[in-house]
Amino acid sequence: MFYVPLDALYLDALCELWNRELGERFPMRPELLRQNSLEDRNVLQAGSWIAMDAVARRPVGFVVAKCWQEQLDVQLGKGVGWIQVLLVDRNDRGQGIGSELLARAERALRQRGVQKIWLGRDPYHYFPGIPVESPEVSAWFAARGYRLLEPLENDLLCRYSDQDDQKSVPLPQVADGRFRLLAADDKDAFLSFLHRCFPGRWEYEAIHYFQRGGTGREFVVLERQGEIVGFCRINDAKSPFIAQNVYWAPLFARELGGIGPLGIDPAHRGSGLGLALVQAGIAMLRQRGIQQIVIDWTALVDFYAKLGYSSWKQYAKYSKELV
Repeated sequence: MFYVPLDALYLDALCELWNRELGERFPMRPELLRQNSLEDRNVLQAGSWIAMDAVARRPVGFVVAKCWQEQLDVQLGKGVGWIQVLLVDRNDRGQGIGSELLARAERALRQRGVQKIWLGRDPYHYFPGIPVESPEVSAWFAARGYRLLEPLENDLLCRYSDQDDQKSVPLPQVADGRFRLLAADDKDAFLSFLHRCFPGRWEYEAIHYFQRGGTGREFVVLERQGEIVGFCRINDAKSPFIAQNVYWAPLFARELGGIGPLGIDPAHRGSGLGLALVQAGIAMLRQRGIQQIVIDWTALVDFYAKLGYSSWKQYAKYSKELV
């Protein structure tokens, strides 16, 4: 066994390894692996490695570590690092490969001044934690000092009937307001709204959305008196990059849509506008002919159940303090 730095030369082989181990539940596409694990500027190269079989000269495991490295007027997690993925071929486990990969990742993160490591939850993440149907993975990390935090995170799913007349799904009505899709010339006003009300991950994701050529069709906004007071992100196959709530679209025979994140200006909360925003996002996706919609990374199961959504996948949150 020997170890080489993470490199795009091994993209297809790493994708094949992923799908042998996880493909039935979380099917990987080369374009998604490239987007999230190779092109993200926060990938820590010194902590991202591939374990190679010395005889077959093929990858049998890999780890991707991240820490904040972008030059933006927004930051995700000062002093925080992430293990995006750590995967070892089941036929090669029990030889210390996973432990070696984790040690290399942790060592590099510590050298960058990271004080706390999250499993998943990174910029361009795959998971907000460890999938609960993999208890052996949770036990493995727990034995290495990672601590479970509550509550569980959920991906929610709703399937709409073939008989529904999708093209006529109406938008909800709210007093003194209207829902519409964002336009390209709304960019500055929208980013200012996010910076004021939701600095952090949601602002970061919107900045990247426009950097990747987004035109606005992925954001439903609520306007009152000409001012944006709320937003809901919607995603489909035409979005400018593969968004988190449609990562696992290959599991579905028909196009998958995604809802989230969403937020309301604090000055306008408390009157049901959040639920109405979700309804507006659903309506616009269904008007595009989408019958299956995922809401990702949320603990608000009861809130979304009001609209017919239920838990589809669950994740346990784990972190470790570096001392």
